[in-house]
Parts: sequence; C-alpha cells; structure tokens
Amino acid sequence: PADRNSVVSLTEAILRVFRDESERKDRQKARLMWLVEKYGVPQFKAKIIEEITSYDRGVTVSDAQPAPSEPFERRELLGVHKQKQEGKSRVGVLVPTGRLSVKECRQIADLADKYSGGEIRLTVEQNIILPNIDDDKVRDLLKETALGQGSRLKVNAGFIEGNTVSCTGAQFCGLGLIETKANAESIAKKLESMVTVDRPIRIHWTGCPNSCGQVQVADIGIMGGPARKLDEATGKMMAVPGCKIFVGGRIGEDAHISLDPYKEGIPLEEDSLIPDLVGILKTQFGAVDKKKRKRDVLRSLIGIK
Repeated sequence: PADRNSVVSLTEAILRVFRDESERKDRQKARLMWLVEKYGVPQFKAKIIEEITSYDRGVTVSDAQPAPSEPFERRELLGVHKQKQEGKSRVGVLVPTGRLSVKECRQIADLADKYSGGEIRLTVEQNIILPNIDDDKVRDLLKETALGQGSRLKVNAGFIEGNTVSCTGAQFCGLGLIETKANAESIAKKLESMVTVDRPIRIHWTGCPNSCGQVQVADIGIMGGPARKLDEATGKMMAVPGCKIFVGGRIGEDAHISLDPYKEGIPLEEDSLIPDLVGILKTQFGAVDKKKRKRDVLRSLIGIK
C-alpha cells in the first residue's frame, strides 16, 4: 500500500539489509544491485519481506500496486506553464547535462531573486524550475540575456537536448570509463541540428556499468565500454573510448527496463557514434531529416559557417 507507514517500513528494511550484508568495504561492489545479484531477485524479495514482518507494524507486501485505472501523462517541465495559482506561472530552464559554470550559477540566482522570490527547484532531468512568476513578468524573464541567444541556458529547448541526462563521467569520477557530460551536450546539439522528432526523446549517458545515468530506463541509453578502431598508421585495431547503446527503456505507469544492449563496441568519436544514433532515432522513434533553410544551404555551399 502507498501509505506512509508502508513506505517507511519498506525503505528501512532495504537500508538495513544493505547495511548489514552488502560489500561496503569494496567501492566497486558497494551498491544495492550487487546485493540483489548475490541473493537472486526472489530471495532478495523474501528477505525484505522477512525484515518488514519483524517490525510488527501491520504492513503487508503485495507483488505490485493495483493497476492504474486512469491514463497517465507525464508533465512537461521545460518552458512556460500556467500554475493552478491564479496569475502565476512556472518556467523550466534547460541546464545542459546539469553542468553549470560559476557565471551561470550567478545568473540563475539573479533571475530567481528578480522573478521567483529567490526560489529555484531542481528536476531529476538535471534542469531547473523558476516557480511562482507573475504572468505579466514572464515576457521580461524570457528577454533576459542569461536566457538569450548564445546562452547555454534555454527555456524553449529541443526535444533531444532538452531531455539529455548525464552522470559525472570520467572527468570527476574514478569509476567512469568515458567522459560523459561534454560528449552528451555536444552530441545532443548535433542530433538536434540533424533530425526532427515529434516528442521528447530521453537520451541518458553513464560512464560505467554502475549506471548512475540510468541508461536502462532511457529511450536511448549510452554506457561507457570497450571499443576498438583501426589505426591507419599501424594498420592494427587499437583500443579506444567506446560505448554500448540501450534502446527502449520507459518510465511511468508503463515502465520497462532495457537490460540488453542494442549495440556495443562503438567508438565514442562522433563520426562513429552519431550515424548509429541517427539511425536509431529514425527507425525506432520516427525521426526525419531536418529541413534546411535555403539561406543555410547557400551559406554551406560558399563555405560560410
């Protein structure tokens, strides 16, 4: 049941079992998934139920929550949206891969002080929301330099770049096999410029199998892994930073975990990875090539970027 007593008891049971029985001395193994693997899923579930029963709080555990009877629609968090409070709006701002510079942090703080009473809310997609903005001030907010052309911070982000999530990656994590954040931001921009999709496409990056970026529940998940590429100088296959791609994960009422890689051993270089991602977007998610404006075609023909 989804009541407070049941939720607290379940959480406490998982934490206590993890505390007492996990490999906490080994950082590589100090994660719940390894304890579940050690037990086996049915046995781990039985252990948790046994722990909950020992608390004698009247909590019962079922195999699943009752199936929902009403349709579920995930709210869009980026962009401008009316609140239920009269005369108020919330504005979701893209923070690419959740990475901020000092300047950007100050810009966000200034916007919050000026428009949302100093309040900033964070989303699990690594973006921010400025809530409780007066409707008559929204237009002024959108004109701010911090959200204007050339800024990384965007209110009206594309369906791809607006739904890209990344773990810390090798730059600041000793477990990361690849650099994720810089690659995720760069590749999302390129994909956005190459194809058009008709709905949000969640692309998650994680640097290692620990999957802090939760690639298995993303529409497209990219996990750091081994890859080899021909070295033209030596004529030999050489080890290079690479990745595995997972496809078809889902969240919400119709959740699904994509456990098996769709493709693996892909070099991380853009000329290798981007064609594969474009192909997946077209075949699995109905993407089409983005139509180029005539002036952009002319500029490319005469060599102007």
